[in-house]
Amino acid sequence: MDRKYWETIAPKYETEIFDVLRNDTSGSIVAAIEEMASPDKTVIDIGCAVGKWLPVLAPNFKMVIAADISAKNLQIAKEKYPEYTNVEYSRMDFSADELTVTPCDTAICINAILTDSLEKRINFFQSLSLCINAGGELVLVVPSLESKLYTNIIADRWNVDDADNDKPPAGKEAIQKVSNFRQGVTDIDNVPTKHYLKEELELLLTLEGFEVNLVKKINYGWNTEFHKPPKWLKDPYPWDWMCTARKKIN
Repeated sequence: MDRKYWETIAPKYETEIFDVLRNDTSGSIVAAIEEMASPDKTVIDIGCAVGKWLPVLAPNFKMVIAADISAKNLQIAKEKYPEYTNVEYSRMDFSADELTVTPCDTAICINAILTDSLEKRINFFQSLSLCINAGGELVLVVPSLESKLYTNIIADRWNVDDADNDKPPAGKEAIQKVSNFRQGVTDIDNVPTKHYLKEELELLLTLEGFEVNLVKKINYGWNTEFHKPPKWLKDPYPWDWMCTARKKIN
């Protein structure tokens, strides 16, 4: 998932990319953001894409930096929300070796650290720390590897969406998929996508100088995983991990 991928997907973002805000029916992410919000604070939306979270951020913070790798995403967001005059749009690559950014009091990062490149993920987590003032707070949402495995087990056990007909990879493709999986990288719509273990997430944030306050499941309906989920399939539901953390004061 590089800049070219996101520039290409930008015009189709609304239909192609999973909408976390709409599918978080519990409202847990919005509640976490609002708990941190203040008219005296600045916030950065890391990987803002087409600006879905701006209606949550702009009315509750003094200033919002809407940052994304895709210039097209930012242009769509800017055209979509002209009423928010306290939003500054900035193209940034948080997975780059170097990043220049003005730290904010708060940051949100919603399903943006998805790259299958370990080097880029290392850079991205370092960038999280650069973006936030000492004592500042973070709301981070990432795909759950536990949930992905759980979903795969159900699909294979009960042949959901004709899983039995899926052709297993072979040769170099199989070797690459095994190598990816060792790093928690597994496909979403045929795109290699990083998924995270709960303990892995806590470790990565701690190493970058954060104190983790909460790790919580954000549950979604089974229709987000399967085209035809069995009617008997209920709780426990598939989930992403939401983490809230505070950057330590050295």
